[in-house]
Amino acid sequence: MSMMNEHTAIQWHALSDQALLELLGNFIKETRLSQNLTQEQLANQAGIARSTLSLLEKGSGGTILCLIQVLRILDQLSIFKQLQRPVQVRPLLLAKQAKTQRKRASNKQSNDPLSTNADW
Repeated sequence: MSMMNEHTAIQWHALSDQALLELLGNFIKETRLSQNLTQEQLANQAGIARSTLSLLEKGSGGTILCLIQVLRILDQLSIFKQLQRPVQVRPLLLAKQAKTQRKRASNKQSNDPLSTNADW
């Protein structure tokens, strides 16, 4: 069973950064193998070097962009769903914002007396 499926038993905050990188790397590797892809195939499809993928799988390198590219090819972008915050509708705040929202632009009037056309 994958460690990612045992999320209820893991105390995430207690894991070191390296442990989290390794966990993520194992997830990528297990998912790649379950889809019967070689490192070379996945790397080519993701547009990254095979060595970069190897580093990701070992939990010892790579960028967030590379991670996203790999997860996209593996059809695993859903792991980011925890990052999406639900929109909380607060009726009173919405009503207040609706009142203060501009309906039209105001006419800019200068306070500079030299710029006005005074009839003398």
